[in-house]
Amino acid sequence: MTSTVTYQPTENELRYTFGGGPAVAEIKPGSLLVTSTQDCFGGAVLTVDDLPSKVCQAFNPVTGPFHVAGAEPGDTLALHFAAITPARDWGMSATFPHFGALTGTHTTAMLHPPIEERVWRYTIDTAADTVTYHARRSDHTIVMPLEPMLGTVGVAPGGGEARATIVPDAHGGNLDTPEIRPGVTVYLGVNVPGALFAIGDGHARQGQGEVCGVAVETAMNVTIAVDLIKGVTTPRPRIETDHRIISIGAARPLEDAYRISQHDLVTWTAQLTGLELLDAYQLVSQAGRAAPGNVCDPLYTMHAALTKAVLAGASPYGGVHQRLRHIAEPTR
Repeated sequence: MTSTVTYQPTENELRYTFGGGPAVAEIKPGSLLVTSTQDCFGGAVLTVDDLPSKVCQAFNPVTGPFHVAGAEPGDTLALHFAAITPARDWGMSATFPHFGALTGTHTTAMLHPPIEERVWRYTIDTAADTVTYHARRSDHTIVMPLEPMLGTVGVAPGGGEARATIVPDAHGGNLDTPEIRPGVTVYLGVNVPGALFAIGDGHARQGQGEVCGVAVETAMNVTIAVDLIKGVTTPRPRIETDHRIISIGAARPLEDAYRISQHDLVTWTAQLTGLELLDAYQLVSQAGRAAPGNVCDPLYTMHAALTKAVLAGASPYGGVHQRLRHIAEPTR
């Protein structure tokens, strides 16, 4: 029988870094974790009049970290997201001065005035699987599909480092890719004993690139099947779905994030198929897909994806995704 760890954080238990703090609970490989996450505003933005710059003390809290029994540097952590469900019937979004892809920032000097800080409130209907946009300067509304995801998933970095949760990198972090949704498995390389993984930043939906810098932010109830792959390294965050493998790169400029994700996908494909490196490069060049995660954070993210149909029957990580999917099936 699969064991289950249940952990519901209080506001004071939320963290704002990966690394630099003790674990809140221990999880054995093969177990389920049932927990919850807060939105990127820490629940402080309740109405369109609540400007984040005025009501938020910090941004992007995560739940955790969780110590995985037996995890050591050089291993790979596998997190299968069995369920990601909005914990409330509303979500918030915003624009910020000096934040987002279409405004001047600290690294992109512009003479025009900073973009306005403005807040939007969305209606979430989990029964109908919809998210409703409400314009601020008219009565215009648009009903869109509910597509819950987590923006932030990561482990502690190595070398005793602590990284702000807003930053994506090789340890994971604020990846902001809509691919981290129910039914997928995320693979992260372990850098410290216990892995010390944490999750947060629930989005009811998000466009590719997260162009304004903020998705439809909401609290989430989350169920994860946790496993450990001993002695297998994973250099960059990876995702496996039922039909695709995905590599994620984080860097600035955006083309370097693209190169990192493509490099990892090509080398992963060569490893899985036994193809010589340039043969794998050619295959990914013709069959691969790419999309931005975010183009607003301190580092940008890109993902590179390949359908499993071209992998000649190869099974990533020895079939961990399917095994965890089976463990998580009763929770769906």
